[in-house]
Formats: sequence, structure tokens, C-alpha cells
Amino acid sequence: MDVEITEYDCNKETVTNVYDIEPHLRDGLHLPRHNRYYQAKIDGRYVKRGLKDFSEIPNLYVITITNYDIFERDYMMYTFRNKCEELPDIEYDDGLQFVYFNTKGQKGGSQAIKNMLTYIQNSDSKNAVDDATRKIDFYVNRVKSLPEVEAGYMTLGDYFDSMLDRAKEEMAEDVRREVTEAVRREVTEAVRKEIAEAVTKEVTESVTRDVTEAVTREITEQSIKAIVEIFQEHHDTKQNAAAGLRSKFPEYAGQAEELVEKYWKDSL
Repeated sequence: MDVEITEYDCNKETVTNVYDIEPHLRDGLHLPRHNRYYQAKIDGRYVKRGLKDFSEIPNLYVITITNYDIFERDYMMYTFRNKCEELPDIEYDDGLQFVYFNTKGQKGGSQAIKNMLTYIQNSDSKNAVDDATRKIDFYVNRVKSLPEVEAGYMTLGDYFDSMLDRAKEEMAEDVRREVTEAVRREVTEAVRKEIAEAVTKEVTESVTRDVTEAVTREITEQSIKAIVEIFQEHHDTKQNAAAGLRSKFPEYAGQAEELVEKYWKDSL
């Protein structure tokens, strides 16, 4: 599961840096393009509508941790930035960095990074050999001792639920904003032409009802899409994806297979 960390300016008002940290334990994904997709989603959350000063977009560090070497050069870390191919010494300040950590790499990096990657690969207290890894080991042991995780780590079903809840929250805000804006424009035009004075209570109630119905439909549709994509990203089967839809949305049980086919992308 990925972790997102944000840093703010001294006034705690503006996000200046975003760190997206995501472990990948399975080979087979095209991680550079996978990360390009998630970079676009993250940027979209921090770009306000009508933004004029693009320097306000926070720096983004997309950090991927793997237990295999996707570049096959035996380095423990690979750092990528956009640059000018003709003149590499020109600074291209787009605020974007991609960092890949390979827990089994032997070259590059530093002893501190190697200690951290060794601990991530095998989170045993014997591998906590410096201040940073000992601090992490302290919190790891505290979490492991909690009753809700003592019996084992998060199940795949719990993971799907948490990802779906997060997707719902993000989509709900986006859909409300877009639908409300569209309805507002429509109502404004109608008021200008037909009413010319004010929106009556009847119109207001109608708009509210339309927005609510539109948001509900869109959130449900996007939630179904999110579930299918999660199953596909984890290389699960279409049959299991359909079963997941029937469990989450009983009202769509008869359409589960059709919806899986609709949102299952052959290119992933």
C-alpha cells in the first residue's frame, strides 16, 4: 500500500513537497509508466482550478521500493529527473523526481541507505543497526503488538476496501465540483432567460435533487471501475473481480460480468 507524505511552508498553508512512497513486491508491471500514471493523478489533486502561478505546484518525489532490480544494473537506488538531452547541464526545474530503491542492490547509495533497504527486505530487529532503522523497528514492533494486527498483516480484502474508500473520497469531491458547476451554469442561463430575478425554492430543490442523483450515479460507476482496476493491477482474475462487485454492489449482481469486461483494460 502506498504512503503519501506532505510538507508545508512555514505558515502551514501551502504544500511545498509531496513524497509518494509505494512498495512493489511483484515483477511484471511496467513501473516507469505505472508511476507516470500515478504522478498525473497526484498532480491533479494539488492543482487548483484556475491556477495562474504554476510555481505553486509542489515538488513531487515518486519513490518506489522493490525487492527486484527492474533496471538490472545491481544498484540499490536509481534517481531520475527530466533533463535536456542536448545540454544535460541545463537545470530543468519541473519539481519532479522518480527514485527507485532495490532492496537487493549492492552498488551506489550509501551505508545508511543499504542499512535501511536491508531492514525493509527483512524487518527483523537484528537488522536495526543504526539510529534510523532502530527508530523504525521500534514503531514496527509497536504496530505488530496491536490486537488488530497481531494475528497477521492486512488481508487483500481489507486492502481492496481501504483503496476503494480512498477512491470514493477523492472521486466524490471531484464529481460534486464538476456536476455542481455544470448545473450552476445551466440554471444561471435559465434564470437569465426566463426568471430574470431569482431562483425560486422549487428550482433550488430541483437542482439539489439533480446534483445528488448525478453524484450518486457517478460515484457508483467510478467505484465499480476502481474495484475492477484494483483486481487487475493485482493480477487477479475476472471471475474474482465479478465476485467482488456482486459483494460490494448487490444491486448490480446481474451485471457484474458485463461491468468487469467494460473496465478491464487489456493493455495493463
